[in-house]
Amino acid sequence: MEAIELLTMLIERYEEEHYAVPSASPAEVLRFLLDQYGLKQRDLAGELGRESVVSEVLSEKRLLNATHIAALSKRFSVSPAVFFPN
Repeated sequence: MEAIELLTMLIERYEEEHYAVPSASPAEVLRFLLDQYGLKQRDLAGELGRESVVSEVLSEKRLLNATHIAALSKRFSVSPAVFFPN
């Protein structure tokens, strides 16, 4: 059992040093996902309510609420945690 714990610790340390996840704002994450999926702002109107809300979120003039986060995490199959500010 000790060998597994040691191996786990070494893997975690290696990943932290070599594959650190950069911090990003919810808007940056959303822009990244839009780009990766080849989507436009208007494509998220269903999840966020209106195109104007999408625009405000992407320009960081508006924060995502719990309903938005739930819908976006479901659409993109990502953890809701990626949409919380760091």
